[in-house]
Amino acid sequence: MNTSLLIAKRIALKNKHNFSSFIIKLAIAATTLSVAVMIVALGFVNGFQSAISNKIFSFWGHIRVQQNLEDKVDISEEYPIEQNDSVENYLKHKNGIASVEKYATKSAILKFNSNIESVLLKGIDSSFNFNRMQSFLLKGNWLRFKDSGYSKEIMISKYTANQINIKEGDSLIVFFFREDGSKTARKLIVSGIFKTGIEDYDKNFAFCDINLIRRLNQWNTNQIGGYEVYLYDYKKTDTLNKQIYEELPQSWYSRSIKEIYPNIFDWLNLQGQIKNILIGIMSIIAIINLITCLIILLLERTQMIGILKSIGANNWLIQKVFLYNISIISIIGIVMGTIIGLTICWIQQKTGFIKLDEEAYFISKASVEIVWWQVILVDLFTLIICFVSLILPTFLINKISPIKSIRFS
Repeated sequence: MNTSLLIAKRIALKNKHNFSSFIIKLAIAATTLSVAVMIVALGFVNGFQSAISNKIFSFWGHIRVQQNLEDKVDISEEYPIEQNDSVENYLKHKNGIASVEKYATKSAILKFNSNIESVLLKGIDSSFNFNRMQSFLLKGNWLRFKDSGYSKEIMISKYTANQINIKEGDSLIVFFFREDGSKTARKLIVSGIFKTGIEDYDKNFAFCDINLIRRLNQWNTNQIGGYEVYLYDYKKTDTLNKQIYEELPQSWYSRSIKEIYPNIFDWLNLQGQIKNILIGIMSIIAIINLITCLIILLLERTQMIGILKSIGANNWLIQKVFLYNISIISIIGIVMGTIIGLTICWIQQKTGFIKLDEEAYFISKASVEIVWWQVILVDLFTLIICFVSLILPTFLINKISPIKSIRFS
């Protein structure tokens, strides 16, 4: 029979209205709160980073492959390049790459009635995967492509639609300017309206057929602006970008979207740092509360310690009583905290009751992503840290004299 465990259970679970009982409940509550906050913080930050990253990658891909990048800003019209079968095949068959899509961009002025707005048209073809952007579509349909010529449709953002007071199905005039200063115009129909929630995208971009840009720029049918590379796992963006850059032919370049929009990803990394700080604070709170609880229990059970020593119990046996005691409290707090934390995350996933300012945070409601190994790690980390930090206070038992403690009341 484990004598230490038996005594610890009686101390921890005995329903007695005294000060130590209150301290035990307080310690359980503190541990519960700490674990719940850590799980919720991980779930919300994971979801937030994943949601924003997916928005960015869905629009521009994870990696951009181009030629002749000298003297070009990140977002601008590209020099025309010839489609390269060897580069394209290399990208399509590289492990970790989901798809490769062609694109080109061109600056334009949209005019509807007396309203005008400038945009950067992103030209795409029928290989563009609209499914990954379906959640951004507010009204209408995505572009429909023709077998020959070019589609006379355009997709604009909600911001642009509001600026020129237009709706889906309306026709507008699109003005294009050439390098020699001349201009030309095309009449296009608004096929649909989208909203990504990312200001840089919604204020600046619209979609059109890449064949329209080819015709306006007098490119041949094999010329494009570059390739967009989409990965299966966005966390491998930096690693794959480095590999692709080193393996591409001379004069070809690759850049991750993180290099093009560093401010957004710096902001996301800051959220991760805040998450780590919060987890650290909650861990410290749990440890301090449990150590305080243990010291109070030791002081209140001084007489019991003296009696146990007087009947032959050694210091380690008595230390184990209190270690078991606090371990029981820790486990109860960890289990309750895990249940509460996961419940809050589940409710947010189902209802989205926590709303956000989309202009500031790029999403309208807090997103949650539960990573189970992180939940298990939080529970184990809390249990181990609590147990290790509680060993030292139990050495106070060595200083307690049996004769003096028995007289103590």
